[in-house]
Amino acid sequence: MTRKGESRDFTRLIDLASKKLGGKAIACSDDFFASMDNLIEAGRGIFIEDKYTEFGKWMDGWESRRKRTEGHDWCIVKLGASGTIQGVDVDTNHFLGNHPPHCSIEACISEQENPKDASWIEILPKSPLDPGSQHLFEIDNPQHFTHLKLHIYPDGGVARLKVYGEVEKDWEGVDQSELVDLAAAANGAKSILCNDMFFSHMDNLIMPGKGENMGDGWETKRNRTPNNRDWVIVRLAHIGSIQKIMVDTHHFKGNYPDTCLIEGCISDNDENIEQQNWATILPQSKLQAHHEHLFEDEIENREAITHVRLSIFPDGGISRLRLWGTIDK
Repeated sequence: MTRKGESRDFTRLIDLASKKLGGKAIACSDDFFASMDNLIEAGRGIFIEDKYTEFGKWMDGWESRRKRTEGHDWCIVKLGASGTIQGVDVDTNHFLGNHPPHCSIEACISEQENPKDASWIEILPKSPLDPGSQHLFEIDNPQHFTHLKLHIYPDGGVARLKVYGEVEKDWEGVDQSELVDLAAAANGAKSILCNDMFFSHMDNLIMPGKGENMGDGWETKRNRTPNNRDWVIVRLAHIGSIQKIMVDTHHFKGNYPDTCLIEGCISDNDENIEQQNWATILPQSKLQAHHEHLFEDEIENREAITHVRLSIFPDGGISRLRLWGTIDK
C-alpha cells in the first residue's frame, strides 16, 4: 500500500474512472451537500469562498450530510473502460473540517450499469484519510474490474477519486478486417512521452468524443526556435496497420500547428522508444484552424506498428488524434 510521499509511478497510467473516458458515478447512499458526479471530474477540485447553495456551502466534490444513524456512506463508480487497477487517489482537497476519517474500496465486474447483485471484492482495506490531501494507495490485484465502490466512514466529503490502471479489451472478438481506432484510450492506447505539454496534457489527444474546449487537447507553449518541432508518442492499443487518420484542431484557432507529421515503429516495450527506427506514415501535411483533417490516400506506410509519433511544426495545439486501422494478431 502506498501513502503520501511514497512512490507514485502508477499515476502515469490512465485514469479509468475519468469522466472524459466515460466514467460515471451511478449510485450513492447520500450526496446532500455536493453531487457524487464531481468525484470523477478532472483536476483536484476548486474552492470558491462565500459560494453557497440552498443546501449549504458549495463544494467541488462528493459530500454527504452528517450521519445521525448507524452505518456509513458509499458511492459506486462505473469505470469508463474495464481494466486492471494499479493504484487509486482518494483526494480530500479543500475538505478540511468535513473530510471522512477513513475509506475503503471494493470492486466488481458486471455487465449491468448498476451492479446491485454483484460480488464485491475488497481491493483497499479500511485506511485513514487526512484533511485536504491526496491519498495514493497502491492496489495489488491482477483481476480486471468494471465498477468500484468507495466507502467513507462514517460520512463527509471527497473531492476526487482517480483510478489508475490499464484498459483490458477483449481482442479475440475483433476481426482482422475490422477498422478500430488503435489510438483510443478506451481501447487501451496510451500517450507515453512528449517533449512539451505546457498548456494541456497529452492524454487528452486520445480521449473519446470531441474536445470540450481549448484546454481539452494537447497544447505546447509558444516556441521561437527556428524550425522547431514538438512531438508526442502514443502506444497503440494493439499492434496493427493504420488505414485512416484524423487530426482534429477543434477549438484551436489562433494557436493551431502549421503542419504535422506522423511516424510509426514497432517495439515490444516503451523503453528508449525515441531511439527506435521511425518510418513515415503520414508525410508532413498542412493543417487548418478549428478543423477535422482526414487522411487516407496520403498514408505512405501500412506496415504493422506498435507506436506512433505525432510531430507538429512549429508548435500549438491538437484536440484529438484518431488512427483507424486493422489489428495484427
